[in-house]
Order: sequence, then C-alpha cells, then structure tokens
Amino acid sequence: MATGTEQPAGPALKLQLAQLPEGSLIAIDTAPLIFWLEGHPRWAAAYAALFDGLDAGRWQGLLSTITLAELLTGPLQQGRDELAERYAAALCDPGSFQLASLTPAIATSAARLRARYKLRLPDALQLATALQGGAQALVTHDRDFAGCNDLPILGLSRSTPPNLTNPG
Repeated sequence: MATGTEQPAGPALKLQLAQLPEGSLIAIDTAPLIFWLEGHPRWAAAYAALFDGLDAGRWQGLLSTITLAELLTGPLQQGRDELAERYAAALCDPGSFQLASLTPAIATSAARLRARYKLRLPDALQLATALQGGAQALVTHDRDFAGCNDLPILGLSRSTPPNLTNPG
C-alpha cells in the first residue's frame, strides 16, 4: 500500500493508460475500484482517468470474482446490505465490466504465478485472471506485483510507464 509520504501519482497512471490502444481490456485489482466507488479523499482522483476512460468506452474493464468478494465484504461487515447489492449489480452488469469466474485454468495459472513471484493467493488470482482473460494490462494499487513481467502492471507505485506497445 502507498504511504502518506509519496507524491500524488494520478498523472503517472494517466500517462501509463494513455499508451493503451482504444478497446484494450484492462484488468482491475480491488483497491482502485474501492477507492473510486467510495470516493477516497486521496486516491479516487488518482484513478479517475481509468474509470472515466472505461465509462467513455475507450477501454473495457475485466474484474475477477475475487474483486467482487473483496468489494462486498466491507459494506456487508458494516451491515450495509443495500450498498453491497448496488455494488454487486454494478459489477455484474456486462455493459460495465467483464466479470471472470474462477476456473481450473485460472487456479492452475495462479499457483504457478504464486510460486514464481511469491504472491499472496488473491494477488496471484488477480494476475492469473488478467492473463487468462486476455487483458492488455492490470491496474493495481499493490506493490506486490512489482517483479511480475507477464503483463504490464499499471499503478501509482510506478514512476515510469512500462512499454505497452510491445510488452515483454
């Protein structure tokens, strides 16, 4: 997670996203989505370019069912069932996002990625979902992906954009 001593990095993410071709499929980790939906005072604006681009149809969003479970946990813990239902409806709307279920292929890929990069299981599942789903990039707020080179990892912890026109 980011610390309070870092510089605002919304422009860096915007630059990274600008390199993605129109129509690209972008996998989205849980934290950016939570920040955006909850209007986080510091981080929502940093991810605005991503969600504005998705809303405008510039790119398509790919979410895992892991994201759905993680996103609904907070409202449910707070007894805010209606909010959880609104979130679920929004994320399950095929006009907004593609929602990828956990499959044996994703689970196997996640195990390999977890072994290779020493990722936590939810992170390995996010990356495997992105790879199996054909995403051109993964947007995250998590630095645990820093050593991963299977897919461009975009986020606020990146100071320079990866090469998105010729990844790998």
